[in-house]
Amino acid sequence: MQLENEQQPQGPSPLIGLEKDLKLYNEAIKEVALDIIEAKFSDFPIFVAHQHEVSLGQTILSSKELKTSWNINASTLEEFTEKNIIAKERQEYFVNNYKDPKQYMCLFVVIPEGANFVFYPYK
Repeated sequence: MQLENEQQPQGPSPLIGLEKDLKLYNEAIKEVALDIIEAKFSDFPIFVAHQHEVSLGQTILSSKELKTSWNINASTLEEFTEKNIIAKERQEYFVNNYKDPKQYMCLFVVIPEGANFVFYPYK
């Protein structure tokens, strides 16, 4: 008999798979980030990591094509502000906490429980 308050054992975190995929995606993401900055689209590239369909950014790495677990879309701070994912009054806070895009990829990781920003170092 199961008690209502007992926690069910969870499978491995999907973030373990994301870290594995990021090792494969590392160079491509860095190249796109630098291209976004050099082309003056934005000084703040954001990469959306997801396993389901999202309407944010443009897909640059497809899990179906690459036989991986995670899709990566390229976006920008401007799109996040325009779609009110980052409120205009929080934009300055985001900019002040944004890490060097030559050293870190800025990921917006979307999982069923929610989404969050993660700065992951390039290898």
